[in-house]
Amino acid sequence: MSLHRSLLTLVALAVVGGLAAGLLLPDSGGRAEAAGPAGKAGRTAPVVVAKAERRDVPELARTIGTVEAAATVQIKSRVDGQVQEAFFTEGQTVRKGDLLFRLDPRFYQASLDQAEAVLQRDRAQAESARADLGRYGSLSKKGYASAQQFDQAEAASKAIAATVAADQAAVELAKLNLSYTEIRSPIDGKTGVMLVQPGNLVKANADTALVVVTQIRPVRVSFTLPQQDLPKLQQRLAGPGLEVEVRIPGDDRPPLRAKVDFIDNQVNSAAGTIALRASFDNADGRLVPGQFVNADLEITRFRNAVTVPRDAVNTGQDGPYVYVVKDDQTVEARPVVPDYETDEISVIGKGLEAGETVVRDGQLRLAPGMKVTIEPAPQADAGAAGKAPGS
Repeated sequence: MSLHRSLLTLVALAVVGGLAAGLLLPDSGGRAEAAGPAGKAGRTAPVVVAKAERRDVPELARTIGTVEAAATVQIKSRVDGQVQEAFFTEGQTVRKGDLLFRLDPRFYQASLDQAEAVLQRDRAQAESARADLGRYGSLSKKGYASAQQFDQAEAASKAIAATVAADQAAVELAKLNLSYTEIRSPIDGKTGVMLVQPGNLVKANADTALVVVTQIRPVRVSFTLPQQDLPKLQQRLAGPGLEVEVRIPGDDRPPLRAKVDFIDNQVNSAAGTIALRASFDNADGRLVPGQFVNADLEITRFRNAVTVPRDAVNTGQDGPYVYVVKDDQTVEARPVVPDYETDEISVIGKGLEAGETVVRDGQLRLAPGMKVTIEPAPQADAGAAGKAPGS
């Protein structure tokens, strides 16, 4: 019985202790709640800021371009024959007129020799016919030869003269065919894969080329832009002209620049684009036909525009906004209208004035009306913020 009473006493004490704790907890929570806002109001958030500045900013149209050869020639034989020798290596740079292949010339040399022999024979006969014509002319005047004999001599002389002319043409054709046994490059360029090896028989103008020579200096870069850019393109062409800046993916060297020298005379109605092209000297051979490149064109320029670093512009439920630091070091969330953005800056068309201070780092810690502590910007960020693209 004594043990039973002891257990009841312990249970009763536990219940009383729990009730006391329950009565005390709300009061403790109230004190913490009262202390919370006061503590939050007293905090400041570290931020990095930048000044809104006025500057000229080029509006760039960015697209993908394709490098094209200025000329591509499929080298084919112009006569039948056996490939005797090749005079280049695959991928070699060649000049116009360089010897690429030689066909077996013996058949064509023999044809030329035969044509020249026929020409010499007929020239001798022509000399004899002219002499006969002269003699019959003299005899006809003295009455020793009939007019018919003179006419026959004259016709024979003219016939053999025509034969000599045909023989001369045959000699020229034989010489031409013989020259075709030496196959030369018609352009400056670079050879591709050798498609026919020495020893093979080839046909004149066969479907298969012997090799393909591609001109790589100069080259062209072709690209398209949306048709809505056409008015700006036309204005630019009427003024200073269009220049394209080309970057090769994976190439850290400076970009290549050239003037746009062609804009198509019609819009592709299926794609809604306009085709353009620029020519590059390509002296260093960086551009390779068939290659894809990144192309930037300045289609217009924002003059004296208000700009801020791009990372200063935030996106909320109501659209873009920036945190503006006021004179009392509190921040204001202000809606803005960006007209244009690059990788580094935003051009603000409405909502901000030059000289105002905006937060560019630390926005996630902020709320409107909160005080901030301004920290110095990292050196790399400060340099990037002060540089306008295309300047």
